[in-house]
Parts: sequence; C-alpha cells; structure tokens
Amino acid sequence: MPNQYTGTGNPYTRKEMNERLRDTISKGEPIIVAGAGTGISAKFIEEGGADMIIIYASGRFRMMGHGSIAGMMGYGDANSIAMEIGEYEVLPVVNEIPVICGVHASDPRRRMWHWLKQVKDMGFSGINNFPTHSIIDGSFRTSLEETGMGMQKEIDCVELATSKMDLFSIVYVGSPEEAKKMTQAGADVVIAHVGCTIGGSIGVSDAAVGLEQAAKFTQEICEATHSVNKDTLVLSHGGPIAMPEDAAYINEHTDTVGFVGASSIERLAVESSIRDLTAEFKSIPVKRVK
Repeated sequence: MPNQYTGTGNPYTRKEMNERLRDTISKGEPIIVAGAGTGISAKFIEEGGADMIIIYASGRFRMMGHGSIAGMMGYGDANSIAMEIGEYEVLPVVNEIPVICGVHASDPRRRMWHWLKQVKDMGFSGINNFPTHSIIDGSFRTSLEETGMGMQKEIDCVELATSKMDLFSIVYVGSPEEAKKMTQAGADVVIAHVGCTIGGSIGVSDAAVGLEQAAKFTQEICEATHSVNKDTLVLSHGGPIAMPEDAAYINEHTDTVGFVGASSIERLAVESSIRDLTAEFKSIPVKRVK
C-alpha cells in the first residue's frame, strides 16, 4: 500500500511520521505501537491496524521464550540483533506500516552517527532508545553514569537523529527529568515506561506497580514533557498496562494518546493462542487401535 503523503511507501521521513500520527489522533483514534520479534508477528500486527512497529533485542529473546529483560543484558549485540530482525524478518514482510529500529546508544564500540546512517539506509523510519538506562536504577545505574555509558548517550543519540539525520524518534523515559531532557533533544514521541509487563509465563509480578500508581507516574511524565513542548505526544507502556482495558484506563486518567505494547501484544497473544489450540487438537477423537 503506498504512502498517502508521498506515494512511495516505506520508509518515511520524520515529517511524514509526525503527519501520520497527527492524522490518527484527528480521527479520534489512539496511537498503537507494537514491538515485533519475528516477521510473522509484524505481518499480523500490521493487519491489526497498529500505527508503527518497533524492533529491538528484547523481541528476539521474548519470542525465544525468555523474559524481555534479557534484552537489557549482555547476551548478544543489541544493535546487531535489531538490525538483523529488521533486515531479514520484518522489513521484507510489512507493506505500509512504518518500522522503527531499537538503538543501543551507549554501546562504546559504535560511532552513533555511522550506525544511524546504516539504520536509515536499511529502511527504518526512525529510532527508539533500547536497550535503555531509563529502567535501570541503584548502584549499577550510578556506575554506568559515572563511566560514560549512561542515559546521556541516549539523549545525545536522539538529538543527532532528529537534528542531523531527519530520523523520527520515539523514546522510553523512566522519570520526569528524563522526559524533559528527551523532549529538549527533539524526541517526537515520549513513552512513559512503567516497567516490565506483568502476566503470562514470563511476566513480572512483585516488580510491578498497580494501575492507579501507573497512571500517576504516567501523568507526571506527560506534564514534564509538555512543560517543554506541548505538542510532543506521550504514550504509555509496561507494568500493569497489559490489556486493552488497562491502556484505556491510562488514556482516560492521563494526557496520553495511546499505548506501546510489546509483551502485551506479541507474547501474551502467542502464549494463550498456541496453548489453547494445541489443547484443542489434543482433545480430538481418535479410533482405538486394537
């Protein structure tokens, strides 16, 4: 399906991406973004009507049966994993939906300007800061910051992408201060990250906050973002915001205009449907062999 703004389809410029999102909102529809770890997920996310797809390392681990937090660990090159999923699995099978690349901006082996050129040349329409330090805290976070591998690298990457390379950016933040800094850097969309998604076979439980707390935190992110730029869009993600009714609650109680689902769209759907369908096959009648 061709791009209605240029007639060319994927990829999209930063201006085109923002026009698409504003068009969605003007229709009274929420912005729905989905993480995809496989081509089959991406294909049916597009058919379901999502506004964009994000590719990042967690998707690969999630669809291997591991917790999404594995994407934050040194179990592989996060930048290479995202590029590989995009190049060989997702970009070849989607039609019109924009695809965003997760970028590990603090990787000390990468020259970000050089890597972002490769991301753009591959056909991604923007970037997302993942793995992200915004969900790391404690002494480990302090050590990362003090050794030059902290959140500022992600902020610098977003500024480079938006100001120099015409790349759309949709970014995770874990505090109002991070929301302000990312907005000042030019982020087009801010995602209030409440933590790992609850539920399913590998979701968190004790680590999650309640829905009311999630709404309070998300609204703080909205207010911080809009104190810098009232036009920057804010979406919700993670923690107890796992089902459509949860995302609806957040939209109703905050200034968010949509939701980003990764485990909540990709993993939870696969877990239940495969299990239930397998059980149904297992229950079919069979003639006894004498």
